[in-house]
Amino acid sequence: MQLLAALVRIISGLNLVIGKTFAWLSLAMVIVCFTVVVQRYVFATSILWMQDLYVWINGFMFTAVAGYALLRDDHVRVDILYAPAPLRRKAMIDLMGVLLFLLPFCWVVYSYSWNYILRSWRLMEGSANVGGMPGLYLLKSFILVFVVVVSLQGIAMAARSILVLAGREDLLPPHLRYKTHGE
Repeated sequence: MQLLAALVRIISGLNLVIGKTFAWLSLAMVIVCFTVVVQRYVFATSILWMQDLYVWINGFMFTAVAGYALLRDDHVRVDILYAPAPLRRKAMIDLMGVLLFLLPFCWVVYSYSWNYILRSWRLMEGSANVGGMPGLYLLKSFILVFVVVVSLQGIAMAARSILVLAGREDLLPPHLRYKTHGE
């Protein structure tokens, strides 16, 4: 059980660092988008690679912080059934959700994206826009980052659920435990 608790702490810590780091890209995205708007409407000019840049920043940020969102419980869930549920039922719902839906979904995304990403790297793919950003293959590679961070956080969720079902949630620090109704 100590090993499961350590696994939850390590994976959650990793997603916390990745999430808080990549969340700063939202500021960069706003600055770039603002610059593009000012260029277009004040100076009547446009730099195409900058238009690609804020869209790409959004893609990098979204895929990298997905595990962090899962850690924070910021994903979509039917809370009318889950929120008032007792702790053990929440653990069962999470464990089944991870095993039956989340991890298979991650496997499907990985399976279908692998050749897509390899092709992009082989072509050293860039933007479809003339004068756009080079290096689209880097952005497409972040699909794999998404798969890894979400899968890892799913494993941490499953481990936390097992700890709860075994009556050993006390092995986790308070910030990694289930929230009680009303928190």
